[in-house]
Parts: sequence; structure tokens; C-alpha cells
Amino acid sequence: MPVLHLIDAFAAGPFTGNPAAVVLLSEPADAHWMQQLAMEMNQAETAFLVPRSDGYDLRWFTPAAEVDLCGHATLASAHFLWEGGHLPQGATAQFHTRSGVLSAERSPDGLITIDLPTIHSTVIPAPPTLARALGVTSRSVLRGDFDLLCVLDAAESVRTLRPDQRLLAEHDVRGVLVTAESDRPEMDFVSRCFFPRLGIPEDPVTGSAHCALAPYWQDVLGSSTLRAWQASPRGGMLRCEVVGDRVRLGGQAVTTLRGEVAT
Repeated sequence: MPVLHLIDAFAAGPFTGNPAAVVLLSEPADAHWMQQLAMEMNQAETAFLVPRSDGYDLRWFTPAAEVDLCGHATLASAHFLWEGGHLPQGATAQFHTRSGVLSAERSPDGLITIDLPTIHSTVIPAPPTLARALGVTSRSVLRGDFDLLCVLDAAESVRTLRPDQRLLAEHDVRGVLVTAESDRPEMDFVSRCFFPRLGIPEDPVTGSAHCALAPYWQDVLGSSTLRAWQASPRGGMLRCEVVGDRVRLGGQAVTTLRGEVAT
């Protein structure tokens, strides 16, 4: 039977960060079955791994749809491979995905760094219903490959945001990212991420969102190395480095559940 682990990614300890279900398959599975299992797990993402000669095929499913890029489930997948002995401790994890080949490395202290594509965002006029959906007016609004990126004037406004999920879901994007410069010296910027169209009202810690957030804040703050805090109720810290057309995201992971999938 396929092995399944529940892993908290970008986590300071158990029950923090963003949980992802990781399933190791011996061969490719039917997409409908994977979607049903993702619905059953009801996590922000369920990742499916299939071994190949040069790494692993990796696909990500929310409870509602397959997605093109997911950072936290990639980090969780790498943790799964090292922890379970499927990959030597010093080896680089290679994943073949809808977003190309992604890699992950782990340092001796357990920090996992994943390498993802950069997402550049363009300033656009704010959609007419966006301020009402968020309950606050954005200083600027940008659009990237997947999401709207909304910049607020204050980090406290990000932390206290109570958006209307129904109105957010009416916007024709994967999700809505809300961000501001940090008001705390240990972090450079804060964010929250909402994906109601994918069945995820608020994602706890979103790696793929930081493929857009890190380049934006690099331009604003003038630094390619950034510390980010995603201010969801679970919360999570990401170490971000923009390197050309790639974003390197670092974080810890911890396994909270091990089991098997009945087939």
C-alpha cells in the first residue's frame, strides 16, 4: 500500500507551519484517484511522489484542484525522502513537476532549502471589488503568474485582516496575497495568502507565493536575502534568497503522522 505522511513545513515544531500530506507511489496513479485522496486528506496540498531514474515525479493537489506549483509540499516531500531513507542524507532531491525541475538540499542543522522559479509581478489597476473583499484599500496591486499581490501600508493591517472569502473567490486568479513591510526587526516583510477558489480560505505558509513576494520586496528593500513571516494563525518563517530567475526558500519540517493509504 502507498505510504502517506503528514508533514508540517516551514515549521518551528509540530502543529506549526503548513501541513502537507505526502504520498509515495510505486507507479503513476490516476488523476481522479489522486484528487479524491486530496479531498479526503483535506490539507492545503497533498503531494504525490513517483520514483524515476533521475529523481521523482511530483504532483500537487488541493482539495479542489491540481496546481502548477507548491512550495511547502515540495519542502515536505524532500523531508519525507530523507527521513524515510529513500534518499541519502547528503543527496540533492530532484523533482520533475509542472513547473520544471525543482531541487531541495538539507544542511546539517536540518534547514531545507528548495529552489523554485521566480515570479515577477506587474502593477495593475485595483479590481473594483478588491477593497470591499479585503476590507482595506491596498497601496498598490500587482498581478503575477498565479495571484494578485496587494501591498498594504502597515504590517498590523496584514495581521488583523478579515477578508470576505466569497468576494475574494470572484476574482479570476489562483489567490490573493496581502503583504507589508515588517514592523519587527527580526523580519523584513509579512504576508497572508488566501485561495478560496482552490478550497483554501487561508493558507498557513505558502512557498509558491514567496516566488512573487521575495522578488517584489527585493526591489523595494534592495536586498536579495530576506526574512519573511506569514502571519496566519499557525504562522511560519521563510528564509528567502533571490538568485537571478530563481528563488531559494529555506525552512524546517517535522512529521506529525505516518500511515498507509488503503487502495
